[in-house]
Amino acid sequence: MSHFRKILVWQKSMSLVSKIYKATRTFPKEEIFGLTSQIRRSSVSIPSNIAEGSGRESSKDFLRFLYISLGSIFEMQTQLEIAKNIIYINEEEFNLLYEDSREIERMLASLIKKIKDNN
Repeated sequence: MSHFRKILVWQKSMSLVSKIYKATRTFPKEEIFGLTSQIRRSSVSIPSNIAEGSGRESSKDFLRFLYISLGSIFEMQTQLEIAKNIIYINEEEFNLLYEDSREIERMLASLIKKIKDNN
């Protein structure tokens, strides 16, 4: 497997983590152990699983971690919807974060397909 820092989807997901942390700074303090923590953990899980999977010995293992990253994307997208619905983030901020997450989602799906096709 290639070094994870060279994987574009890892780089993009690292950038998204920074944006999520910035966006959640304004969440109410009573959410620190609730939605703030959950959305941050799900965003961190995306690049973390890409990195962990890239260090595995087989493509099958790497795929498993990529699927976990994909699940974390869906979890984070749901949490962004919740944050928008309860007006912790505005529509514009939601759209920017959601579009970034959709790009990462597509990139992960493409990487998964590429690895599956090469096996």
